Amino acid sequence: MSDTICAVATKLGIGAISIIRISGDDAISKVNQIFQGKDLEQVESHTIHYGYIKKENEIIDEVLVSIMKAPKTFTREDVVEINCHGGILSTKKVLELLLQEGIRLASPGEFTKRAFLNGRIDLTQAESIMDLIESKNETARRLALSSLRGSTKKLVTDFREKLKQIIASIEVNIDYPEYHDIEEMTVENLSKYVKELEENLDKIIQNSKDKQLLKTGIKTVIIGRPNVGKSSILNALLEEEKAIVTDIAGTTRDVVEGEVTLSNLTLLMMDTAGIRKTDDVVEKMGVEKSLRLMNDAELVLAVLDGRCKLEEEDKELLNQLNPQKTILILNKQDEPQVLKKEDFPSFHVVKTTTKQENGLDELKQEIDKMFHQEQIDENDDAILFNARQVALAEQAKTILKEVANSISQGVELDMISLDLQEILNTLGMITGDTYQDEILDTLFANFCVGK
Repeated sequence: MSDTICAVATKLGIGAISIIRISGDDAISKVNQIFQGKDLEQVESHTIHYGYIKKENEIIDEVLVSIMKAPKTFTREDVVEINCHGGILSTKKVLELLLQEGIRLASPGEFTKRAFLNGRIDLTQAESIMDLIESKNETARRLALSSLRGSTKKLVTDFREKLKQIIASIEVNIDYPEYHDIEEMTVENLSKYVKELEENLDKIIQNSKDKQLLKTGIKTVIIGRPNVGKSSILNALLEEEKAIVTDIAGTTRDVVEGEVTLSNLTLLMMDTAGIRKTDDVVEKMGVEKSLRLMNDAELVLAVLDGRCKLEEEDKELLNQLNPQKTILILNKQDEPQVLKKEDFPSFHVVKTTTKQENGLDELKQEIDKMFHQEQIDENDDAILFNARQVALAEQAKTILKEVANSISQGVELDMISLDLQEILNTLGMITGDTYQDEILDTLFANFCVGK
């Protein structure tokens, strides 16, 4: 990391300003070579200076240059940001000048990688930066911001500290058995501590999976008999004519997909073929696919025609539904009704009229109630934030189970200590206290250039 890097930190295109970021030991001196204005090597840190970027005697752009000196910067290196006019040509010309000065073009995520390697942030905070940029809903934004502020780091660090204390107690008991002023690490004590760790880690994993569902999107399937209004509900939620709507039964034969972002969560919507018995080979395949998707979904919107008594297909469908993840929609409320909410005491039930889009707000509120009933606050934001972190936690949990089994079988304490140390290292990979260069390269390759 001895070289100096640069990249365009804003989206390249027509706009008010474009920012080029430079980081490294030579950042200030190199920019000073192409800047006409104050001597940037003599100015105070965290100051902004007006002037021009020049190539020999040619003025390239009128700019503002921010000077930030190490270590109080994002990368803990000297950082310069050149605020250009937001045109593609002028931005590229300034970038070309920096490259001619011997500054290297940054690879994706390299600024954040340097921040991590220089101890400015841990690995969970680095990952949360990209998650914050890519947030699709309010829940995702708040969780990413919480992780960026260190909630995930503290969660993992606190767990590892408890683990370190147990390992230290075992080591002292082995090496200094004559000491009587420390707790004797008996099999009973060790079993109790390992069980507590396992329960705590299991709770962390489950809570993280629940919250990630809100962050990444809920797999949502709309299901029901033909012509009950499934496609109309999809179109109304998406606010576009995504699915074809006709009075002809069997119009939807394959899955129609779309994404709906509510205030707190995102729905990955799938409108399915109408559930009915049919001799049409293609439609039959669509029905079978609908039932498979229904079983895999995290939210099922089961649509019934509120004007009609339940038909045999309706009853069969209701028997297959899980009430805990299903909202029954009694549709077509603009005409006299036969079905009532009270007829389905086990289910979440809402009434809609898709022609006038009545009831959609009630449906959205019911979805929010199902998946966001615990209000997210700072005390509840501490989670493992992505699949990589959860996978490492589950790996640690598997080893913990093996440790519990080893204790019950009378395995020597020094061997138990080695297994606990492996758990410590595995969890350390979440925060980056332990890491492999290859994993870091893969992780930061998913970042955008300039971040």
